[in-house]
Order: sequence, then structure tokens, then C-alpha cells
Amino acid sequence: MCWGCSDFLGGLKSRTLELLAVLVVSQGAGLVLVGMVVAIRREPAPDAEHILYASFSGLAGAVGLAAFYRGLAVGAMAVVAPIAGTAAVIPVAFGVITGERPGALQAVGIALAIAGVAVASRDLPEEGSATRVAAGAGLALVAALGFGSFFVSMDAASGPDLFWAIFLNRVTSLALLGLAAVVLRRRLSVPPSDVGTLLAIGALDISANALFAVASTKGLVSLVAVLASLYPVVTILLARLVLGEHVRRVQQAGVAAVLAGVALISAG
Repeated sequence: MCWGCSDFLGGLKSRTLELLAVLVVSQGAGLVLVGMVVAIRREPAPDAEHILYASFSGLAGAVGLAAFYRGLAVGAMAVVAPIAGTAAVIPVAFGVITGERPGALQAVGIALAIAGVAVASRDLPEEGSATRVAAGAGLALVAALGFGSFFVSMDAASGPDLFWAIFLNRVTSLALLGLAAVVLRRRLSVPPSDVGTLLAIGALDISANALFAVASTKGLVSLVAVLASLYPVVTILLARLVLGEHVRRVQQAGVAAVLAGVALISAG
């Protein structure tokens, strides 16, 4: 729920504001919140190995989020969000590499999700014209790779202390975004009327990260990540209710296949 709401608001604001401004302000708000928790708890910092895992999760998360918000800004949320939700395939693949074996339902779910991505990412702009890749579909796949890598590395980083893991994750991502803003010479000014929404995005996103980190320490990351990857359902519903967004029937079928595939992976 938290990721779905924050992604909808982040994608919406990325249509009218500078992408890096949306990311820096919202990520900064999350850093302040988790930094306060770390300071109050006064737990010792983790060792170098777990710092490395947390830092990599920050890198993967920043790339994934930037690609995702941009994809939501230029494409249909109902198409981009479920494609990004295929990030669940990466933890499952990682589990296979490390010795886990997916069940039959998971295998069917992976195949269904991949097929759904192929269908949902195709667009037929005008009657009789050639098909093309739907706007934002490529960015959604980049986001899926980033989010999937975040799931795996955050699970590894959360062992000693999940709040330190989230704090280091956010420090890394914010540093990278700040560096990108300097290199690209982007202005990060935000109208006062939008500040509250960006702060809400940051609070929702850091809450989702914390909930995921807690869940990953109590269950299999392959299962927890798949359940977390259902967040596109929330984004799609909000896009439909708030924006009145419509997609073509063939893309609707692809979206349905993606979501069904994610559900089967979870059920397996």
C-alpha cells in the first residue's frame, strides 16, 4: 500500500516537476525520518560487509526509482507499474542460484509474467499503423531490474539492524541523486504548494522500505519480495480512479497476465 501510493504521487509530480527535484526532496525527507530513528535507538553501526550490501541497495533503489518515476511520467501508469512489478522475478532467480527450487506454480507465474510484459509493452497508436513499444515500457524494465536488486541486497543488509540498513540505503541513494543534480546542472527548486506532497512521498516510501526490511527478516525474501511487488495494483487503481486512465484492451490483457503471474509466484 505504501509503495503503491508513493509511486502514484511520485509519478504524478514527475509530470510537472523536475524529476531530480522530486527524488531529492522525497528521498531527503525519508532520510531525516530514518535518521531520527537511528539516533534515538543508538545501536552500533553494522560491519563493512553489511554496509556494502546497504550501499548497493541504495544504488539499485535510486536507479530503479528514477527510471520508474520517469516511466510513470511519460507513459500510462496502468502499463508501466505492472511491468516494474516483475521485479519479483529477480529474487526468485537469486533463490534458484543459491539453491532454492521454485514450485510448479512459480514457474508458470514467471512465464505468465514475462509473457504479460511482452503484451503490455506493445502499443498500437493508430488504426492500421505498426506496433511500437509503449511509452515508458523500457524504463519500467530498468526499474524492475533496480527494484529486484534492491530486494535481494536489502534482505542481505538487514540482518544486524534493519534501521541502519535503511539509513545507509537512503544516504547512498541521496548522495547519488545529489551528484547527478550537480553533474547535470539541474535546479532543484520546488514550489511551496508541492512540498507537502513530496514530503508525503518520502514518508510513504521510507515506511514501505522499513516494512519490507522487517518482513524480509521474518520470511523468505523470494516470498516477501513477490508480495511487495503487488504494489502496482494500488498504483493502477489510483490512476484509474483519480486520473480516469484507460489503456487498450490488448494491454489490459497483458497487465492482467503480469499481475496473475506475480500472484502465482507468491502462491507457489
